[in-house]
Amino acid sequence: QVLLVESGGGSVQAGGSLRLSCEASVYFYCMGWFRQAPGKEREGVATIDSLGTTNYADSVKGRFTISKDSAKNTLYLQMNTLKPEDTATYYCAAGFYDLKRGSCSDRDVSGMDYWGKGTLVTISS
Repeated sequence: QVLLVESGGGSVQAGGSLRLSCEASVYFYCMGWFRQAPGKEREGVATIDSLGTTNYADSVKGRFTISKDSAKNTLYLQMNTLKPEDTATYYCAAGFYDLKRGSCSDRDVSGMDYWGKGTLVTISS
């Protein structure tokens, strides 16, 4: 019954922007965006915890911004200056508080409890 629904994916040219959204059915301590390109492992993009502390992959720092609207249980990812290497299916993920898995910033794929179905982002040269 826990649902994460992404939206906002699409196809844009390099240098363009997209804004992804993720509506969650319940509150989570940790939420984040992950992406997976064809033939690649799923990787973390950005995370944000309940206090608003964020963390970004080096590859997206300065270009992507993760944010949330707690009142709406909605997560966002503003992606600017997009590059072809950003092409991937982007997944919204969420995790409950768990001391064994550390802080939200330290969590990778294994640290999340729920996943959305993904939204495809394609960046052309």
